[in-house]
Amino acid sequence: MFHHHHQHHHTNPMDHLFKKTSGLFHHDDGDDNRRADADTETSHNAKFYLARSDQIEEPEEVARDDCVSLKDVIHGPEDPTPYLDPLDDNFRHEIIKYGEFIQASYDSFDYNTFSDYCGSCLYSIDRMFEQVGLTRNNYIMTKYLYAMSRARLPRWLEKSWHPNAWSYDSNWIGYMAVSNDEETARIGIRDIVVPWRGTAMAGEWLKDFEFLLQHIGPEKDDDIKVEHGFYSLYSSKSDDTKYNQTSAQDQFLAELRRLVKYFKERGEQVSVTTTGHSLGAALAYLAAYDAVQEFRDLPVTIITFGGPRVGNNEFCDALEQRKVKAIRVVVKHDFIPRMPGIVFNKELEKVEEVADSWHWLYTHYGHVLEIDVESSPYLNHKRDNSGFHNLELHLHLIDGHLNSKEMTKFREDAKRDVALVNKSCGMLKEETLVPSCWYQPAFKGLVRNQYGRWVIPQRDPKDIPPPPDMVTPLSVFE
Repeated sequence: MFHHHHQHHHTNPMDHLFKKTSGLFHHDDGDDNRRADADTETSHNAKFYLARSDQIEEPEEVARDDCVSLKDVIHGPEDPTPYLDPLDDNFRHEIIKYGEFIQASYDSFDYNTFSDYCGSCLYSIDRMFEQVGLTRNNYIMTKYLYAMSRARLPRWLEKSWHPNAWSYDSNWIGYMAVSNDEETARIGIRDIVVPWRGTAMAGEWLKDFEFLLQHIGPEKDDDIKVEHGFYSLYSSKSDDTKYNQTSAQDQFLAELRRLVKYFKERGEQVSVTTTGHSLGAALAYLAAYDAVQEFRDLPVTIITFGGPRVGNNEFCDALEQRKVKAIRVVVKHDFIPRMPGIVFNKELEKVEEVADSWHWLYTHYGHVLEIDVESSPYLNHKRDNSGFHNLELHLHLIDGHLNSKEMTKFREDAKRDVALVNKSCGMLKEETLVPSCWYQPAFKGLVRNQYGRWVIPQRDPKDIPPPPDMVTPLSVFE
């Protein structure tokens, strides 16, 4: 069924790591002359975008066509391959929808290390979608998820320098939401979406991978293993913390049980879609595995963007046996999907028996949608490894992707706002006149107080991080 082998407005301090390792992960993108010729041929499209930008209406929202016909393709047993190549327009819009759920977690994350709420969500559960412009997706937020790690990892998220910080060891890592009645009718199933955010600073977790596999199977002698650092982040908890007395894993499963029970008792068909970018993609795979362990008859789909390898062959086999559907969106030039195990995998696959004894073999699982940076006439095509990994770049390229035979062509009727690419990177051509890393609060969050001094404002009380056990009453669905 599946084939598998045996950001934001801050400047990224890890850019030097990407640059130092870029030679190791180099793709043959063609010679400089070919690239220059391609830029000459396509630059007029970027100029056209600039010329019309002040004359056209606001960019159209993602289409909301009826997708009941795609229910079994996305949330059921039907093979999605014919819809991925060439990329079906409705399927395209659904993939972008899930990517937007992840992007919302980046856009609403408090990155300000001077804030006493750094590492939390900026907004309350009941208004986050409104603040980031995602009410049009017609999902209702029900639960926030928090994570910590006991593994020997780098500082994977910015932490508050404030003496009275809301938390010193936990961070907001994702959330759970459910399709409302209108969206459920449109897609043909009551969908529970679980978006997991990646690291706040793209790539900083790369510098300290432990590369160790650990058991997660239900039996002690089970050979199912995943990367230790990912699983530690997902499963760590401590009685000494406020937000992680239960792990992200426990929080997810408790809310999943509550939601599935409620909608099943109403006689509805329920699906679970775990989705994530970068590190969040790894967490999406771990959550999907747990979901099918808990509910054997529940349709579970994984949709990831720029995700690394997560587990071994047995982990992938377990997902396949339980009919988990996975779609991996991969930028051709991004080396993160070749992590971890990138240095060792090719050689170790030749000596699999030895590799298994060394516990070094990681494997991808799922259908791949590969997209090409050089397809877009709006991008500068400069080598920028952190830019290649950017989530908004993924969504831009999906919007323009046609098929695997025309990887360097961009569809003419793509509607997603090009300016979104530069929210947290600088990948657009200068002629588009879109500044890099433009998504940031006015005055970097400072306001004048009653004495005329510039200070960090107090949060609105309704946006203070909610208790870790807070959930949305299910009466909102009645």
